[in-house]
Amino acid sequence: MGPIFPSRNGAFHEVVVGSAILLGILGLGTVGYVLVEGWGVLDAFYMTFITLTTIGFAEVAPLSPVGKLFTIAISAVGIGTFAYIASRTVQSLVTSQAFRQRRMERKIDQLSGHYIIAGYGRLGQRIARDLTAAERDIVIIDRRDDRAEQLTADGFLYVQNDAEEEGTLRAAGLERAAGLVLVLPQDAANVFVALTAREIRPDEELFIVARTNEQSSLNKLLRAGADKVISPLEIGADRIAQTILRPRVDRFMEQVLGVDALDFDMEEVEVHTGSLLAGRSLAEVEFKRRFNAIVVGVQQADRGQWRFNPDATIPIDAGDTLIVLGPADMIRRIRQEGCSPTSSLASVR
Repeated sequence: MGPIFPSRNGAFHEVVVGSAILLGILGLGTVGYVLVEGWGVLDAFYMTFITLTTIGFAEVAPLSPVGKLFTIAISAVGIGTFAYIASRTVQSLVTSQAFRQRRMERKIDQLSGHYIIAGYGRLGQRIARDLTAAERDIVIIDRRDDRAEQLTADGFLYVQNDAEEEGTLRAAGLERAAGLVLVLPQDAANVFVALTAREIRPDEELFIVARTNEQSSLNKLLRAGADKVISPLEIGADRIAQTILRPRVDRFMEQVLGVDALDFDMEEVEVHTGSLLAGRSLAEVEFKRRFNAIVVGVQQADRGQWRFNPDATIPIDAGDTLIVLGPADMIRRIRQEGCSPTSSLASVR
């Protein structure tokens, strides 16, 4: 960090000083031509300007010997100053870009449990917006220059490179990521990235979800290591059919699952050992009264089976996953007070 700021600030300072000197030379040249040649202010300024910028237009009027010597003098000083300013401006821009890149790399290196989105097209942009709204850390991978400019404007951390390269995935922090979202435009690219990601992270802690355009690619993506494969075309068709067949149910689910819809969410919450819920039933801890939320379903850790609308008297075991419907602040309370290892029945009564 130390060497970066001084050189960056120093280059900027030199550009400012050089620009001031150049303006001074422009004013001095204008005054000089007025005094030496007796020209008007506009002609004198024009002559000074075309001399400093080396445009090469014809002289305003024939120069006297003193005027020629004066022109040589301002050319030697002014053109050199102009070239120096241009070089230092370019250097300052390059240094600034390098600084931003290194700062972004450091931020990515500090992330853990984040989500990586490969592809920043329309689907990738929507996913990034929804994950950000859900307060999840994300890193985008896209190799296109226009997308990099858009990502910078949107304020996202990103890696501008080919997602199919192993180094790119590692640069995005795949070793520490909680999930990888593959929304590249080509199914073959999504398959290859899934294979590469599984070589780096064969553990089950990394959840990979992939978009597919062709039904024939679904099994390929699953064999490559994707945990979930989604076809936007099929989901869109199913959604249209549900809207026609069950419009009120569809409207309700849209409000429940929509990011910006209502003040409550449907979330999954894992029950940890030593928590308030571990080994106790929902009725025993007075779940509904305490948290003002509804447990829609429970996935049993030992069997992997689902219990929908579970009986409130059946104990919840550590490792089970609750599907909870309720306000966002209550779901946070459930995670902290009901499911975390540090919570206890006495601490929340």
